[in-house]
Amino acid sequence: MRLRPVFVLLLALASLSAAFASIAPVLAQDAQAMPPLPRPRPDPATLSDGGTAAPAGSSDTPATAAISAAVSAPQPVSFSATITEGGEAIPDGVVWRIFETEPDASGELALVAKSDDAVASLELPPGEYVVHAAYGRAQISETVTIVPGQNNRSFVLQAGALRLNSAVTGDIPIPPPLLTFDVYTGGDEATRTLIAEGLSANEIVTLTAGTYHIVSRFGTINAVVRADLRVEPGQLTDATLFHHASQVSFKLVSEEGGEAIADVDWTVQNAAGETIFSELGAFPATVLAEGDYVVLAKRGEQVFNREFQVQPGSPREIEVLTAVY
Repeated sequence: MRLRPVFVLLLALASLSAAFASIAPVLAQDAQAMPPLPRPRPDPATLSDGGTAAPAGSSDTPATAAISAAVSAPQPVSFSATITEGGEAIPDGVVWRIFETEPDASGELALVAKSDDAVASLELPPGEYVVHAAYGRAQISETVTIVPGQNNRSFVLQAGALRLNSAVTGDIPIPPPLLTFDVYTGGDEATRTLIAEGLSANEIVTLTAGTYHIVSRFGTINAVVRADLRVEPGQLTDATLFHHASQVSFKLVSEEGGEAIADVDWTVQNAAGETIFSELGAFPATVLAEGDYVVLAKRGEQVFNREFQVQPGSPREIEVLTAVY
């Protein structure tokens, strides 16, 4: 008798079920005896000093801290200056001042460092600074950025020099002690700034190249000459200004060419009647600009006077006679 295919299939499935039932307890026992699987190892890049994973978003690692310290540490800085583009470094006389770029509570830029060395060797933390270099009265200010590593900067001052002198018209020399010079920036009088004051004759002053307004004073009264002068970079500019004035001295005498009388109170007035000079003595002297004047000589209750005129020239003596009241 032949078995039908369906019946054969059912017999096969029944045999498989019986076999699985016999090995199932063995599989369960083996599963309980197996050790647990190891946990995944964390990425070493996420570990902190303690060997555990750093929290997400944290940057406080040894490497980060080291980099941060290196970036903020003071860096070697070297500043030098030349008078003109491509010139040699100035060997001495340069004063360096380094400031913060932001004003403090007083509105001033805080001074960070200063050096009197021609080549300033400093250490500054990375950041922006205002560097000011002064050479005589020539100066320059620039904003610089200090970065990690060696920072070498050279500044071009574009400096020149000015030497001043004066004479009386006609090339009559003036004694140096009677001469002084003031130097102002150029431009309108309302906007000028005093650069140098009371310079002596033939004194050399270093200035940033440009146009300057010069005031020459002969004596201390009213002999004043003004001029605008140009200072070129890398050059010495010599200038002589000419005065329309003269040195004058006074003496009170009882006769022409006589001896000076002592203890006289002197007053000089200009054409407008303004007192411009006064002194007590026997033989006073001063410098007056070209023009008309009146001199008064008072001795006790007596006053003697004389009109006189000043013209450019050599020193002259003005006699006041007691015969004139």
